[in-house]
Amino acid sequence: MSKKTRRITLAAVFTALTVISLYLTNILPTVRLGFAAAASLFAVAAVIETGIVSAIFVFIGSSVISALLLPDKTAVLLYVLFFGYYPVIKSLAEKFRSKLPNWALKLVVFEAAFTLIWFLFRSLIFDAKVLEIPVLLVYLIATLAFLAFDIGLTRLIGFYIYRISKNTRKNI
Repeated sequence: MSKKTRRITLAAVFTALTVISLYLTNILPTVRLGFAAAASLFAVAAVIETGIVSAIFVFIGSSVISALLLPDKTAVLLYVLFFGYYPVIKSLAEKFRSKLPNWALKLVVFEAAFTLIWFLFRSLIFDAKVLEIPVLLVYLIATLAFLAFDIGLTRLIGFYIYRISKNTRKNI
């Protein structure tokens, strides 16, 4: 298989898996945030296997297909506004040798995305009880959740590279 064919095929497979993950939020809406976050794992795999450009195509393709086909747009919205492109941002941010610009870029992107979500779509995404909590506390909790997500994603990337990717590359 040529390198170009492999790249296109993997991007298509990762796009399909992302749409399936987002579709699962329609079946199990109580874990909407979890499936939207899990959908970002396929963009991570695209970055690792085929590069940032393919991951961008996975993000765009899965966003458009999901927006057109899925009945519940809440998870699609979360994916489009943060989880879908975050693996690309993470990949670019982690090219900095110093931790300060690395974390600064990731935090700025998250805070901007969360602010957009909070001020434009909070009634769609958040439960009424969350809306009663003071805004600063919501931001603090969201930022801590983001830090846990990023650290967990880093560990999953390590697992993917050392356990899955290395074995799949041998077989291709």
